[in-house]
Amino acid sequence: MRGRADLVRLRRVSEREIQATSPRELSDLPDDFWDQATVAEPSAKQPISLRVDTEVLQWFKTQGPRYQSRINAVLRSYMVHRRNTPRRKAG
Repeated sequence: MRGRADLVRLRRVSEREIQATSPRELSDLPDDFWDQATVAEPSAKQPISLRVDTEVLQWFKTQGPRYQSRINAVLRSYMVHRRNTPRRKAG
């Protein structure tokens, strides 16, 4: 078993059980919602001191636990987008 998930138990869960226990906001997802999904493997984290606007930090905290992981996800999304976007030449 990798990580903390009980994969043996998860593989036995029926589609009916998944639907019965899923959050309400997931009930209307289109059939092709997960077609472009990719596995996001956790990577090593490096602790840093980062200064952000108070309002930004408070907003992330109000979204619930793991706010630091969400901040990291936003930064990663920005990085990936910029990495895949050709730079414009000045002039």
